[in-house]
This record gives sequence, C-alpha cells and structure tokens, in this order.
Amino acid sequence: MDVAKKSRNTHNFHDFSELLVSVRRVAKVVKGGRRFSFSVLVVVGDEKGRVGCGMGKHAEVAEAKVKAVNAARKNMIRVHLRESRTLHHDVKAKFCASKVILRSAKVGTGIIAGGSVRLIFEVLGVQDVVAKSIGSSNPHNVIYAVFTAFKNMLSPKQVASKRNRKIVEIIENR
Repeated sequence: MDVAKKSRNTHNFHDFSELLVSVRRVAKVVKGGRRFSFSVLVVVGDEKGRVGCGMGKHAEVAEAKVKAVNAARKNMIRVHLRESRTLHHDVKAKFCASKVILRSAKVGTGIIAGGSVRLIFEVLGVQDVVAKSIGSSNPHNVIYAVFTAFKNMLSPKQVASKRNRKIVEIIENR
C-alpha cells in the first residue's frame, strides 16, 4: 500500500511545470570577507489554474533551484479562470514599489505581458490576458504583486453571494 501511495504522490509531484524567473548572486559579509551564494526565484504551476512562487538560497545554483521549487509547491494558490483561458474580472494590486494591472481578454488575444508576469500566466494555464507592470521592475516585487492580485480576485460564486444574486445572473451580466 505504501508503494502505491508513494508512486501516486510522485506522479502528482511531477505534473507541475516550473519556470526559472531570476538567479542572483548574493553576498553575506563575514569577518573573513564575503560569502557568496545564489538566490533563485521560481514559478510553478499545473496549467489548470494553480500556481505558486518560491525563493531558494544556496551556495550552488542547482540546490537553490530545488529549494525554490519546494517552496513554490508549498505556496500554491488556486486562481479561478473564466472558460479555463482568462481571468474573471480586471484587478489591480501593489507590492512595495511594483504595481500590476491584470485584465481579462477576448479569445485569441494571447498573453500580452512582459517579463516575469508572462511566466506566471504561462504556468497558470491562461491563454488570453493583458497585463501591465508599473513602477519597480524588480522580479520579486512584480511577482508578489501579481500574487496579491490573484488573492484579491473573486470567483463568480463569491460575487453572487456578496450581491445576494444567483451565479447565473452574475455570469450573464459580464
């Protein structure tokens, strides 16, 4: 029984696509000089509406990436998508000096986004979206701003319960 459970978990473990966002060499100043290590930022998703980001630090890039992927898998969130291709509604968010604007788009628009925001939508499974990043272009802050926007998004069910309406009415009035 443990073997079947283990193989099932490893199968789910590898269903995620992971993209490397940034690799930076960082230094810690100690008494004897500087200790160099690497900081890696990774985005992980299942291309079906779940996405996570994580950061890892280690003396070797490969080990830092493994730490980052594990952190990203632990921090995964579910993003409700319309027709499994775009966002339900437009949303804005800010993290530190980075501000992002995410807008749903018509069929065939594609992913119109720059840099690290594009990577998030690729692993999320979104096909049509328009995104604009304003302010700081630091990949860490931009990604955390996008995740803040995702957390602020409401599903049609949540909107319907807030407005005391039926879900069908909310979807029809878009």
